[in-house]
Amino acid sequence: MNVALVKNETGSALSDSFAIARDRLPGTGKVAAAREAAFAAYAQAGLPHRRIEDWKYTDLRALMREVLPLAPAPDTAEFSRAASAAKLHAIEGVRRLVLVDGVFAPKLSELGGLEKGLGIRTLREALETGDAALQALLFTPDNANPMVALNSAMMTDGVVIDVADGVVLTQPLQIVHIASGTVPAAMFTRSLLRLGKDAGATLVESYIAAEGAKAYQVHDSLIISIGNNSRLDHVRLNEDGRDASNISSGVVSLGAHAHFNTFGMMSGAGVSRYQATIAFAGEGSRVETNGVNLLNGKQHADTTLFMNHAVPHCDSREIFRAVVDDRAHSVFQGRIIVRPHAQKTDAKMMTRALLLSDDAEADNKPELEIFADDVTCGHGATTGALDESLLFYLRARGLSEKEAQALLIQAFVGEAIESIVNDGLRELAIAAAQRWLEARG
Repeated sequence: MNVALVKNETGSALSDSFAIARDRLPGTGKVAAAREAAFAAYAQAGLPHRRIEDWKYTDLRALMREVLPLAPAPDTAEFSRAASAAKLHAIEGVRRLVLVDGVFAPKLSELGGLEKGLGIRTLREALETGDAALQALLFTPDNANPMVALNSAMMTDGVVIDVADGVVLTQPLQIVHIASGTVPAAMFTRSLLRLGKDAGATLVESYIAAEGAKAYQVHDSLIISIGNNSRLDHVRLNEDGRDASNISSGVVSLGAHAHFNTFGMMSGAGVSRYQATIAFAGEGSRVETNGVNLLNGKQHADTTLFMNHAVPHCDSREIFRAVVDDRAHSVFQGRIIVRPHAQKTDAKMMTRALLLSDDAEADNKPELEIFADDVTCGHGATTGALDESLLFYLRARGLSEKEAQALLIQAFVGEAIESIVNDGLRELAIAAAQRWLEARG
């Protein structure tokens, strides 16, 4: 593979890391060529900065500064630390698929006794086989986004999940990303979920840190294809270490009469951005996307969603809540695009931010781009502080100020959390929110 020299914004040669890592990157031939093209696209753009409109509020040249070298393959000690972290975050009744420092860990994963119609393999296996159609799908994300291009160039491992036509999984699947290295490094992962026709599944994504993990970077991407008349419930929980960065992307395509219900909560990582593109490819489909940012200290969290209505008779709902304390910064960018042929679209978006300190910041940017004339679309955004009269009411009934604030915050984010269908996963999100509340000073 020929690798062109490119230097990142701090002057170090990221291309050197790419060249050094290429022996660890799976795939040859067309896969290697696709990697090279993706890296060239990233090399031309570099880390996104605020002069790029979609990155206006999240300047990675200032916030992240550089892309760290690829994390080495985990050793025995790191697997041991990862196993301990996995136990602490275990979810009962869920099939766990674990990635440690960007490498699939079969000994920590549950691969036995798969339900009929469920297939699971690693990304490495998929890229090293001769399945050209699958490999093309794995490189679907657009290289125009520099961080997606970088992920395409450097992706090391992940999971490929297939659910056959007519199969409705009874057991949720959980992809667990664990950082265990004690030396700052970057992990590049990509996963794929394909739901056949008349199928159903629940997918959980968790991002956690093992004891001793230091200043790491997560670069992740998830590609989802939902077949006709199928449903996917998706829960995404980020509890990365506070000195970590997490840049993740989602690419979702829905067939006809499909249903995608997704919830995300960000309470970890010092710098994070989750960007998702959701495309309606079949009529009569519905998307419900809900999100919560729980931020304090100097955390920066960005959620950017692009809803692409390209066909008629589809619905989308977006509800986003942010609770921001200290000097933290929350960003929500939501863009709904209604194409000319997408008549009878019904799309609504609402974002609300709750600021708990004078130094907290929330930037909400809802957008509508409508090119059809028979649609129902709307958006709204509000930012404010806790209601002093409600605080006084609760304090007058014997609650401490912290307890009164916690009750109001729980009520504020509750609407989004209630969108989680699975009772156990809903309790998991509530527990994560409670941990954040208890940790407040």
